[in-house]
Amino acid sequence: MISLPLVYTILALVAYTTSFWYLFLKLMAKRDPNHWFIGIILGLGLLLHATVLYHDMLTPIGVNYDVFVLMSFTSGLMLLLSLLYSTYRPILALNLIGIPVAATGLILGFAFSQSTQFIEQRSLGLDIHIILSLSAYAVLLMATIQAVILWFQDRELKNKQKKRFWVNLLPSFQAMESLLFDLIKTGFLLLTVALVFGFFTIDNFFAQHLAHKTAFSIISWFVYGALLIGHYRFGWRGQKAIRFTLIGFFLLAVGFIGSKFVLEMILGR
Repeated sequence: MISLPLVYTILALVAYTTSFWYLFLKLMAKRDPNHWFIGIILGLGLLLHATVLYHDMLTPIGVNYDVFVLMSFTSGLMLLLSLLYSTYRPILALNLIGIPVAATGLILGFAFSQSTQFIEQRSLGLDIHIILSLSAYAVLLMATIQAVILWFQDRELKNKQKKRFWVNLLPSFQAMESLLFDLIKTGFLLLTVALVFGFFTIDNFFAQHLAHKTAFSIISWFVYGALLIGHYRFGWRGQKAIRFTLIGFFLLAVGFIGSKFVLEMILGR
């Protein structure tokens, strides 16, 4: 018998696929997509995505924080934020990247998650820490994708290519760079508050099983902080901003996803 989570997953993937190809074909034809249509279809996909997550994460035993479930959660949240940003910025085309990321996260979460990693002793402070941390990861993941796109735009502009795919598809380099720093500021603020909540609400924040995550998160915080200071005091932008963004998220991903993957998938903890 087919389970409801499988049905919801399939329907969510149908919604994601429909919205992706509609948006892609409209942009390739240089026609304005219907924002309401994209919003409704993606909203439906995200609602189904959230329903699958609700089933996977909230169990009678506790909150399941399996690494693949968290990948699914973060990718879905990233697409939601991308959709919200595109309501007041001309960046609807960025959802062409957000949609496949969310779809991949959904598939990984449904196919590989295991109900073995639980938070049994919950508190309001811990819940806030987890929500803020995942929100920071989602925003900074968006910033990382934005940095990669900026690298492609910068390459096309410097090489004076005749076929400028990224330059023609998206807003100007300056507008995209402005969005990058908006995302970094938002992610940096969320990461700051998440670390503060973690320090005050988690017993032994630097315990052995949390040491790698905490250390890499703090180093990443310093990288993003240095980038923001460098941008506003010394005018850092372009390739330097792209490099700092990629390094910062790499450290964050190693601390969070990397340490959880090693503990759960390799060491079996």
